Amino acid sequence: MYRIWFTVMLSDTKLRTLKPKDKAFKLADYDGLYIYVTPTGGRSWRFDYRYQGKRYTQTLGKYPDVSLADARSRLRDARSVLASGKNPHQEKQKEKILQREASTNTFGAIADEWYGAKEKLRSHAWREANALYLRRDLKPEIGSLPITEVSGPLLLSVIKKIGDKHGVKTAERVRQTAGQVFEYAIRQFKATANPGRALAQWTEIPAAEHRRPLTPKEIPGFIDAVGRYPGLPSTKNAVRLILLTFVRKSEATDATWDEFDFDNSLWIIPKERMKMQKPHIVPLSRQAIQILESMKPISGESKYVFPSNSTLEKPMSGSSINVMFQKMGYGGSFTPHGLRSTASTILNELGFGRDPVERQLAHTERDEIRAAYNHADYLPERKKMMQAWADYLDKLCGLKTAKKKQPSP
Repeated sequence: MYRIWFTVMLSDTKLRTLKPKDKAFKLADYDGLYIYVTPTGGRSWRFDYRYQGKRYTQTLGKYPDVSLADARSRLRDARSVLASGKNPHQEKQKEKILQREASTNTFGAIADEWYGAKEKLRSHAWREANALYLRRDLKPEIGSLPITEVSGPLLLSVIKKIGDKHGVKTAERVRQTAGQVFEYAIRQFKATANPGRALAQWTEIPAAEHRRPLTPKEIPGFIDAVGRYPGLPSTKNAVRLILLTFVRKSEATDATWDEFDFDNSLWIIPKERMKMQKPHIVPLSRQAIQILESMKPISGESKYVFPSNSTLEKPMSGSSINVMFQKMGYGGSFTPHGLRSTASTILNELGFGRDPVERQLAHTERDEIRAAYNHADYLPERKKMMQAWADYLDKLCGLKTAKKKQPSP
């Protein structure tokens, strides 16, 4: 049993000269506060109390890290908690848990959780873009901070910095990614506010510029530029395949051989790789199949039709096509995505129905009522359309070649 002299009032002088004994002992201060001294010289502030008929001991800190004045202040806080009907010991345990959670619930850790929960259900383009925003823009700046400490002003300074470096449109996309991370944290009870959402109008975002499609007269020059481009055959063939099938850039660059049904001249892209999360069937023209056949010896043992130049284990980067467009002189005036609008515009002008064209572009029906009744895949019409489109391109290029060969009068 330990003896406590409640009449003793401790002082800083007494505490500094306090010596350990063979056995642990206590020295009281007042109102239940005492210092506990171990044989090895360890000294800690403690407070004994009863809560709902049960005895508890609350440790208030170690001396000299916690001074006598601080220990008395902590005692008053504990007494106040007890007076409110709560257990000081349990409240301290909750606080420790919350502090531990705060130290592990960094923005970077929660961002990884959010990304991991989403990536299997999102397209390659989504994964690539958001992984870049997290890795390059957000984690280096705020990744190590507890998410609850990332305030609106702090996030705004990060977004502005990104805007200065990469442009406001990119900064806005990064803000949207950050906002989704905060929204996820709120649903997981790891945050209570979303500064990303509060910054929704942090600056004026320029309106999107829609690049015009190529005209029929411009198509032969573009195809000729692709042929003359001094880059890798895989890059040039990827562009040719996009022009023939008008799939999205990432849908072409990430294509795997097992997606192709050569017996039926079909390319079946799984929903995981599609923007709208629906599988997409692409009828293949004879010209498209020729391109794919030419890639077989180039891709070798890779599962990808267009493997990376550095490793067969990864697909080629979409940036390779962007660089190609820049070097061909189309940068800023015509983008890879413009190949889709080129095909759509001309096929509509040639009299092909809106529905087959839109279905081939893998666009969703905006009219909800019409979409509910329109489940047609238009595959027979699209097979004819895709072959007609490939023949049309060949005819355009043939006409240009024929004109070049005409002798001068």
